[in-house]
Parts: sequence; C-alpha cells; structure tokens
Amino acid sequence: MRRSLWLTRLGHFFFGYRDYLIPFTFLVLSVTTVPEFPFGSERLDHWLDVVGLVIAGIGQVLRIGVIGFAYIKRGGRNKQIAADTLVREGFFAHSRNPLYLGNFLIIFGLILIANNRWWYFLALPSFLLIYTAIIAAEEDFLAKRFGQEYEEYCRQVNRLIPSFTGLRQSLDPFTFAWKRVIQKEYGSTFTWTSTALFLLIWERWQRFGYAEQSAQIHTLAWGFPILGTLYLVARWMKKTGRLGGL
Repeated sequence: MRRSLWLTRLGHFFFGYRDYLIPFTFLVLSVTTVPEFPFGSERLDHWLDVVGLVIAGIGQVLRIGVIGFAYIKRGGRNKQIAADTLVREGFFAHSRNPLYLGNFLIIFGLILIANNRWWYFLALPSFLLIYTAIIAAEEDFLAKRFGQEYEEYCRQVNRLIPSFTGLRQSLDPFTFAWKRVIQKEYGSTFTWTSTALFLLIWERWQRFGYAEQSAQIHTLAWGFPILGTLYLVARWMKKTGRLGGL
C-alpha cells in the first residue's frame, strides 16, 4: 500500500508535465551522449533507424485510431487528472490505456534511432516509470470517481496490452473523426517527428562530421520547414474553428 501511494503521488506529478518530459529528456541526452554503432556495424545501425521509425509510426497510427474513433479526456484544470465519464467504447473496450501504449511505442522507436547504451539504460526505464506512475494515478482517480463500474471495467479489459478479439465490432458504431485527430494530435505529432529528424541528423553529424554527411543532413533538414508548415496550418485551423469542437 505504501508503494502504491508513493507511485500514485508520483504519477500525479508526472501527469502535469507529461507533454514536456520527452523532448526535455531527449535534449539532455543528445547533449551529453554520442550515438554508437551497434556491435560496430554501420549497416545494422541503418536498420535500427528504419525499425525505430516503423515502431514509432505504429505508435502514432495507434494513437490516431484511438482518438479518431472514441476520444477520452483525462486532463482538467491546472493539469490535474479529470474525467466526466468512463469511456469504454472503441479501442478502450480492448485496452484501458491504448494512448499510453502508443506513446511508449513512439518513445521506444526514438530510442532505437538514437542507439546509445545510456538511452537504453536511463531513458527507457525512466519512461517506463513515468507511464507506470501516471497510469497508477489515473487508476486511483477513476476507481474513486466511478467505483464499481470501473472495477468491472478493469476485470474485463487489460491495463495496457490490447485484445484484438471483436475490435471491428467495437469500431463499427463510430465514424472516424479526422478533424478531431488533427485537433488533438498535431502538436504531439510535430514534437516526435521533429525529434526523429533531429536524431537522424545528430547521429550523422556526430559519427562522420558535417562535411562528409552534408548532403544527407541537408536533405533531412528540409523536413523541419515541412513539419513546421503542417503544424502552423493545423494550429490555424484549430484557432479559427475549422476543426469544430470535440
């Protein structure tokens, strides 16, 4: 019980700063570490970049699917956990925390791209702790807020790993809401894709130097204005009401 209370309190703290933890941690690690070739193999390192991007992409697709079919709102005033209703529809009928699973897949993909032992030993366990604590805090809140209904939900649905049995039937009643996806995801998508571009440039610059990799670095750098433009367009659409309400 003491450990659970400690983890819950830690989760409430992390919840308030969850949007800043990933870029801040990656920035610190990129300044204090250098990328490494896995087992001394440059070819294997290229494949790790590809695998990392694929895994991060799967995490993003999962988040898009979850938000597009059934949106869940957990943030209240002053960055505190809140919930008006207990969402059990869509992907939430198969996993209680599919969005956090998507987040972790994105983080794991970025760590594979960076490929440094300290990222594996420090960043990966740190983010496991952060999300474990946040989930514990949310579960504590939801158990108090919804009581027996939430306990029944916990018995029926896994905490994290989804069950795909009956997923199509769960999604059939919903119409996919692209506008909601853009409204809710443009910021986080911009953050992780920009981070991925930065890491790809960082590892080339650190390992080979700018002169040798200038062509690849310039090609990758073009991604930043493209991502920035997409971000600004999405933000403009949101601020002008073109994406509608939630």
